[in-house]
Amino acid sequence: MTRIAVVGATGAVGAVMLQCLAERGLDSELTLFASERSAGRVIDGRTVVALNDQADLSGFDIALFSAGASTSKAWAPRFVEAGAVVVDNSSAFRRDPEVPLVVAEVNPHALDAHKGLVANPNCSTMQLMVALAPIQRAAGIERLIVSTYQSVSGTGQKALEALDAEAAASLAGQPAPAPAVYPDTIAFNVIGAAGSFPDGSLDTDEELKMMFETRKILEDDQIGVAVTCVRVPVRVGHSESVNVQTREPLSIERVNELLAAAPGLVLEQVPSPLRSEARDEVFVGRVRDDPTHPRAFSMFVVADNLRKGAATNTVQIAEALISRGLIRSAAHVAS
Repeated sequence: MTRIAVVGATGAVGAVMLQCLAERGLDSELTLFASERSAGRVIDGRTVVALNDQADLSGFDIALFSAGASTSKAWAPRFVEAGAVVVDNSSAFRRDPEVPLVVAEVNPHALDAHKGLVANPNCSTMQLMVALAPIQRAAGIERLIVSTYQSVSGTGQKALEALDAEAAASLAGQPAPAPAVYPDTIAFNVIGAAGSFPDGSLDTDEELKMMFETRKILEDDQIGVAVTCVRVPVRVGHSESVNVQTREPLSIERVNELLAAAPGLVLEQVPSPLRSEARDEVFVGRVRDDPTHPRAFSMFVVADNLRKGAATNTVQIAEALISRGLIRSAAHVAS
């Protein structure tokens, strides 16, 4: 039996992760960890353990983290030292050249070089890579122009509650409550910047993540990436308008063939977040030639950001580690 620890089990993504583990038959040997305030809660018959200095970290094959970057930085190395392979869903290790950044359908081969840590990409990058990987392999990608339409669940439970409260007030003809999470009201609105602005940057952290992560996952530092990330009043499901300029000519018929054959991808006419909710696949539609460039085309990409964008890919990485015989190797690295 594979012993798996789930760190951040009581959060929004952690809850979906537990569901995914159960669906895939990986829940027979689970231990759930969370903060002190969540310790003692019972989830599916399992008591949540406090993540503190008294916690027993020994004996785990894999530890799945979804508890934020600060928790990952503090605790992931301890799990690795104790012998587990950590799959981290935060931004803590994505930029580390020694840590593989993996999308299960795209670059599972990167797992072979892991040293106890594996990073999960940002949710908006994740779904895009499933659609871009077959294009990159067939013709190379010269440039991307991406506009994202990101749901509030990507920010967390408080953002969902804010959307609900603001929408209820507006529909009742009452003044909207003061913005509690975003710089402006999100209900019936579009906020032109998803994420925060690092010091001195005109790009948000969400935009910078997609630029860097795309190049790392597709193993091509020469891809030009221009991104605008936007927050929209959708509960679950990120959408992306994508313009792809390839290095070699690629007919739109061939593009459709490649997308139709891609693992984890559903090709349809007009994808939408509602239809993608609670699904593990990435949905792609509106595939069409760009009349302004002979080697460019446009498409629309949608996925459930809590499942494929976070929890599902984390569990898929765990499955790949098991199938490739790569679990417990961290114990040898540590020694």
